[in-house]
Amino acid sequence: MKVQLQHQGRKINYQVNGTGEAIVLLHGFLESQDIWEKFSQKLSSDFKVITTDLPGHGQTEVFGDIHSMEFMADMVRLILQTQNIDKAIFIGHSMGGYVALAFAEKYPEMTGGLVIFHSHAGADTEEAKMNRSRTIQIIEQNRIGFINTFIPDLFAPANVSKLKNEIEHLKELAEKTPKEGIIAALNGMKERTDKTEMLSQLDAPVLFIIGKQDKRINLMHVLEQAANPKHSEVLILNDAGHMGYIEAPRMTFETIRNFCKKIT
Repeated sequence: MKVQLQHQGRKINYQVNGTGEAIVLLHGFLESQDIWEKFSQKLSSDFKVITTDLPGHGQTEVFGDIHSMEFMADMVRLILQTQNIDKAIFIGHSMGGYVALAFAEKYPEMTGGLVIFHSHAGADTEEAKMNRSRTIQIIEQNRIGFINTFIPDLFAPANVSKLKNEIEHLKELAEKTPKEGIIAALNGMKERTDKTEMLSQLDAPVLFIIGKQDKRINLMHVLEQAANPKHSEVLILNDAGHMGYIEAPRMTFETIRNFCKKIT
């Protein structure tokens, strides 16, 4: 079921499928809820699945110059309140993982579990902040050129040619993201705070999914963070980069489904 919600004079786009305990799937930077179509369809046989276009992505409008992770988390909470959902499991890919962590920090009572999918709990280093600032300058000058370079680099080298069609589809999705939405997300990620300590205080179980060939997420840093939660599980994907839901779809889906069934 497709739903459109008005907030601060702008539209939020989301979908609800299935019945049962709630799962919220959160996409990453330059993505949209469309990436979750297959996962959502399968998970909806056992759960109520909510997907949404995060601010400035897909069909959800841009709200400002900065989309902080906390602002996005508040938007997710508004969706849950509209659907009369008191608690959910949050599955966040990349930037969506940052949003899930921000949600868990602000609303731990509504957090039934976390799946941190090619993401991590740390804040940007000073070097990473500088890189995001440089990326904003590139986006201002050549948004399409950036997308064409950025998307393939998210995959393990051996998967780039093998998954050519999937990469082209991701480029098409990314090209629909307006410049203002891209910059607002980059500003939000640059300013996010460290959530590592929060993980140690969280009662909800946490599943980390990591790609061994991920150029953007440090494997050892995530493994260190995985020691913090009271209940923590880890899936390491040997032949994947940053896009495990495409590079290892069966393993990631089955691991996520089993984790969600186990904790509900």
